[in-house]
Amino acid sequence: MQGRGRRGGQEPTPDSPADLTPEADPGDVARSIILRQLTMGPRSRRQLADKLAERNVPAEVAVAVLDRFEDLQLIDDAEFARMWVRSRFQTKSLARGALKRELADKGIAPELAEEALEQLSPDDELDSARDLVRRKIRPDWDLGERQVRDKHTRRLASMLARKGYPPAVAFRVVSEELDALQED
Repeated sequence: MQGRGRRGGQEPTPDSPADLTPEADPGDVARSIILRQLTMGPRSRRQLADKLAERNVPAEVAVAVLDRFEDLQLIDDAEFARMWVRSRFQTKSLARGALKRELADKGIAPELAEEALEQLSPDDELDSARDLVRRKIRPDWDLGERQVRDKHTRRLASMLARKGYPPAVAFRVVSEELDALQED
């Protein structure tokens, strides 16, 4: 069977650059792309702007359509940031540092990111770090030997660091949890 579209036999997707044909209204194309993106899940303004740029929507049209969607409260970076922080903290146990980086990558302004991160208390982060470490600890670990304990300490602290926990917090939590395991 011979291919029909540009993608090896597939028709162009509705929000592909082929949408912006000379006869297509750029505003309609932009609205369509944004609605499709928002249907898949919440997006920040910058994510949507990037998607419009990928699809060759003229910048002035993109700004106008994005502004209109903000006026209608269909795009709300502050709400997006709050939701993102709650979701990623609950599902991935990410610390403030990692969440802040992710929000920056999504184009969230630093003041909106800080506001969203305020919903996490230091105690929430500590509890989350402890829970992560407890899930990784194995009861058969022989922590009496210094080399073995150091190896597990490094691995657990590294895991917490990858999740955005500061080194001081990571080592303190790991040490406390390994001490509790040794006492049992």
